[in-house]
Amino acid sequence: MIAVCGLNDLLPERGAAALVGDEQVALFRTLDGDVYAVQQQDPYSGAHVLSRGIVGSRGEAPTVASPMYKQVFDLRTGECLDPQGRIPRRLRTWQVEVRAGQVYLGEAR
Repeated sequence: MIAVCGLNDLLPERGAAALVGDEQVALFRTLDGDVYAVQQQDPYSGAHVLSRGIVGSRGEAPTVASPMYKQVFDLRTGECLDPQGRIPRRLRTWQVEVRAGQVYLGEAR
């Protein structure tokens, strides 16, 4: 596990980008305090913008909508829930732990 930021550095329902090694990661903290990490690169446009996406939910799933073409992704699994007429693509996700007010990333999935 690698420490990436303090929990208080993440505003609820807003994204933040972090550089972990040579990988850009988008971090999200939901209103209930859960933290998720997905790839920052939008798989449809190639732009590194997912941390600027709109955080929401679909049923029980916390989601982010890409700011580029508005595809919606499940933050827990990276699954594309709404491909907007395109072939569904999945985001890479990371294991996240919060300990003593610090956010740690583990293995990419």
